[in-house]
Amino acid sequence: MKKIIIIGAGFGGIAAAALLARDGHDVTVVEKNDQPGGRAIVWNEKGFVFDMGPSWYLMPDVFEQFFALFNKKPEDYYKLIRLNPAYRVFFDKDEIVDISPDLEKNLQLFERYQKGGREQLKKYLQAAEYQYTIAMKEFIYKEYRHLWDFFSLRLLLKGSKLHIFTSLDRYAQRYITDQKLRKILEYTMVFLGGTPFDTPALYSLMSHVDFNLGVWYPDGGFGALARGFQRLAVEQGVKFEFNTEVEKIIVKNGSVTGVKTSKGETSADLIIANADYPYVEMNLLEPTYQTYPKEYWEKKAIAPSALLMYLGVKGKIKSFAHHNLYFATDWEKHFQTIFHEPSWPENPSYYVSCPSKSDATVAPADDENLFILVPVAAGLEDTPQVRERYFNQIINHLELLTGENIKDRIIVKRLFAHKDFTQYYHAYKGTALGLAHTLGQTAIFRCSHQSKKVKGLYYTGHYTHPGIGVPMVVISSQIIAEQLRSSP
Repeated sequence: MKKIIIIGAGFGGIAAAALLARDGHDVTVVEKNDQPGGRAIVWNEKGFVFDMGPSWYLMPDVFEQFFALFNKKPEDYYKLIRLNPAYRVFFDKDEIVDISPDLEKNLQLFERYQKGGREQLKKYLQAAEYQYTIAMKEFIYKEYRHLWDFFSLRLLLKGSKLHIFTSLDRYAQRYITDQKLRKILEYTMVFLGGTPFDTPALYSLMSHVDFNLGVWYPDGGFGALARGFQRLAVEQGVKFEFNTEVEKIIVKNGSVTGVKTSKGETSADLIIANADYPYVEMNLLEPTYQTYPKEYWEKKAIAPSALLMYLGVKGKIKSFAHHNLYFATDWEKHFQTIFHEPSWPENPSYYVSCPSKSDATVAPADDENLFILVPVAAGLEDTPQVRERYFNQIINHLELLTGENIKDRIIVKRLFAHKDFTQYYHAYKGTALGLAHTLGQTAIFRCSHQSKKVKGLYYTGHYTHPGIGVPMVVISSQIIAEQLRSSP
């Protein structure tokens, strides 16, 4: 048995804690904020309950596999609802389409927009399912320690069908010529911190996730999901210390010996950092022990930040589904402002969550809970004036799209952007997501799970393999747990 401290109660931290406590270790999770979930914390105001971070429950098989490690099922800890429609897409006020949990309806939609689109979507999804199956069975759950682990014979043999060296957009064009339909196939790349023009076509597997595995919602929101994970961890014997910030990782003779927190020093045999990777490296470790110093991060492609708007609205908004996406006509220009020419966008694409369509507990009766996300470049100047300008721009545009008055009915309002991501999560450059998913930042090219300078220091979360998203950070922790189980 080892005494293990986990820094950060995000999903990666809680998952790692539960797995290691199950294996007999003494595990304590130390969290600077007052609740579990990491970026999935909850804000309550005037009867509205806002998920402040993740809102899409995808890849249900990953959660099922995780809970099965404890002989449990997700439904032992939270209830899932499959959304219908899965999401709604606004191209403009007169062109609105729904993506259905019924594949046949989606095939008909693609045929309406593109002659032969029905068969092309079927072929695309068949390929996406193959990619997903191979990736999950052979690559996603694997630890990469050496370059030849990534460029293995197995990968090279299957690589032609995984399309690792082709961009997603170029690959999608082989099947779908209609630009609007391609946006539906490619929008998830924003939530993975990349663009369809730079992200490997391997990530077309997300269309299998989207269309075949379905879009779900944990009843009570992601706060309920975080509490479910925490309950599982506590059942394994994990202890949680909230409102406790780690100020330093104590290292002696190249090995961790504990942490210094806002409440004192605590000894440890192992430390797993689920906090923001750059912050841990540059702020909690002395320079001699940093695997990735400042120069490293300055060269990396950082995933977007976001301007988030949490709004409580009096009365219902008829035009919204639970998930809603607006795709700007020139969405390539918006991607340019995020990744290549960092600036606040003129005509952004954006996402609107309206969970009160599915969950009566997140808003007072007959009112709406709105979460609006505008993807923007990390590291931008974030001022109250800029936030307010974009708030007005987006609300005016939403009123145009829906034909409904929204602004005059807002009774709760909170704007959240770069400075808040830094304050709440120590996020590097105020990123909402971490490290972008480019080819040069995939698998072996992502940050290591194990410190190369400090014995007993490990990392989990969205900077490590396999990457961004709640399912991925849960897998990251499974990789670490297995690595520790198999080590002497």
